[in-house]
Amino acid sequence: MAGPLRLRRSREHWGTDRVRQELYEPLDRRFGATLADPWFEPEGYETCRLEMDNGDVALFCWTHHDTDGAPDAYWLGNTETPEVLWRTDKYTFDEAPAAVGEWVEDELFARLEVEEPWLARHEHLARFFLPVLFSKDGRETTREFFAEHAAGFPDADAERTLSYYDAFLATGALAPHRYTMAAKLGTSRSGDWFRMAATMSEFTVAKLLAGAGLDFEPEVQLDSGYALDFRVGSQLVEVTRPRPPTRRQRADTPVAAVRQTGRSKTDGQLDAHPRTLLLVDCSSFRDDEWNQVAGERPDIAHRPTVVFRARPDDTFEGYRVGRCPLDLDAAMTWVD
Repeated sequence: MAGPLRLRRSREHWGTDRVRQELYEPLDRRFGATLADPWFEPEGYETCRLEMDNGDVALFCWTHHDTDGAPDAYWLGNTETPEVLWRTDKYTFDEAPAAVGEWVEDELFARLEVEEPWLARHEHLARFFLPVLFSKDGRETTREFFAEHAAGFPDADAERTLSYYDAFLATGALAPHRYTMAAKLGTSRSGDWFRMAATMSEFTVAKLLAGAGLDFEPEVQLDSGYALDFRVGSQLVEVTRPRPPTRRQRADTPVAAVRQTGRSKTDGQLDAHPRTLLLVDCSSFRDDEWNQVAGERPDIAHRPTVVFRARPDDTFEGYRVGRCPLDLDAAMTWVD
């Protein structure tokens, strides 16, 4: 399975004849291809765009004299990589020269404006997720997730939900972690909608932490071999999202679903790091389901835990199990 889009770098000499022979012609034989001029031009580079008959697209730019005086070229595509570029190194948009990174983002975003104008209207969200929205395997499923599944909110339309996440991503709080976070949404041809909704829980929690005025680091790699979702100062934070009771075979009530999810998280990561704050995100629950949980406030096997539900009207409601080590009062309405 292909991952999120990255640029491939070639340090060989390139020109229009070589581009036609070693990039365009193999792709044309394989898929049918058109060699065209891009919509934008990065300063100091020659460019081309290759469009395949199956909807794939690729961008290529090259210069004869990079800053170190050597030739330099960059390829980006959600199609089959031509053999001449197989053993090249990969770079994120931010790791490439600024002119190249900005060029490929502008090209892809302009294409999204044509293909999915409803999504491009939410520019901060659309640009953040460009590496997966145009990925080889995930471009259809990620777009469908935002359009048809409202990014995991069961009782909100896509427009409202996309505006909710777009406003948060506009703050830049996750900008340094773009590839790590965007890639979690997935680049699979088959849509696992609940797994994708669970990924969006990490964005929801990032919004919660930022709203509480807390600085955080996402996706923390630990010496134990585990990776936890966040670190806030010295406090580790792990996020989980219960599958709603209508989607479960055993825990068929909202309260049972929360309890079972809490038990399932006590093995492994939380055993190795017992002081971790567990955040149980019930945003997949409907109003009536959440009201049952908020009314009964079921105990959780792990302490400390916060069980909460977010809504795309920018509200959070939850309760504490044990003493919460983080001050979330500025963002959370407590029901305990």
